[in-house]
Amino acid sequence: MGKAAFVFPGQASQYPGMGKELAEKYPAARAVFEEADQALGFSISRVCFEGTEEELKQTAVTQPAILTCSVATYRVLAERGLTPDFVAGHSLGEYSALVAAGSLKFADAVVLVRKRGTYMQEAVPAGVGAMAAIMGLSPAVAADACKRAAEGEICAAANLNSPEQTVISGHAGAVKRAVEIASQLGAKRAVILAVSAPFHSVLMMPAQERLAEDLKKTEFSALRVPLVTNVDADTIETGAEAREALIRQVTAPVRWEESVLTLIEEGVNTFVEVGPGRVLTGLLRQIERSVAALNVEDEKSLTATMDKIAAARSDAA
Repeated sequence: MGKAAFVFPGQASQYPGMGKELAEKYPAARAVFEEADQALGFSISRVCFEGTEEELKQTAVTQPAILTCSVATYRVLAERGLTPDFVAGHSLGEYSALVAAGSLKFADAVVLVRKRGTYMQEAVPAGVGAMAAIMGLSPAVAADACKRAAEGEICAAANLNSPEQTVISGHAGAVKRAVEIASQLGAKRAVILAVSAPFHSVLMMPAQERLAEDLKKTEFSALRVPLVTNVDADTIETGAEAREALIRQVTAPVRWEESVLTLIEEGVNTFVEVGPGRVLTGLLRQIERSVAALNVEDEKSLTATMDKIAAARSDAA
């Protein structure tokens, strides 16, 4: 068996009831939810287990909720003896990855992402910004659509997710024009996303500046395992690099396809998506089908993943 990477999901992976099954069955997972409730001063566990889709959609709630579920899931895997050779996280997921790598304390991370969500929400007035997903066009053609649509406004790639999927972000009018141009250029699908702000665009600079102040006051330790960052799609191992990457990440695009290819170049052939949903598992299949794409979010997926890894180790032996 080659190397394994744990990858952690970002916003849009949330769903009502996430994390509940693992928290009920595993004390290690339950302890994470309890720690989050205490650090935040309200019950994020109740929102995860019993909250509505509407509650979970609020960015300042979504971000700590996904982080908490992801870290709780990671702790269960670690307790079962499954640890990664590398970690990475999609946008918000980079915080989960840094907790798993031992660089960031969980209590600090959950408070940071709560602030991050609030700052992002407040950076741009409602209705001014937008995001859209473009499927079936290469990143270069999607970028060309953005350039043609800008007309003096901001419109650029926000998530370079796979050869088939680019998410764009910027001023609402420009993003709408880019969707129309992308459709004319042959996109299989180009749709405006139901998000509350234009993430990973320069319009997020007010949020980046506010978050930078909080990150500078937060302790970051050396990483126990290397992390591949969103901003550079390269490995880091120091706390200073981790902090700097999180600051730049707010306005920079998520270079997810490149990050996955970097991990494969490092010898990773097994990817485990740790946390709610299967968004990253789906993207992985678009990027490189030869690698194993597993996920853990509940008891069923935990059992299936543990069984597959045990079988792979047995074959390798």
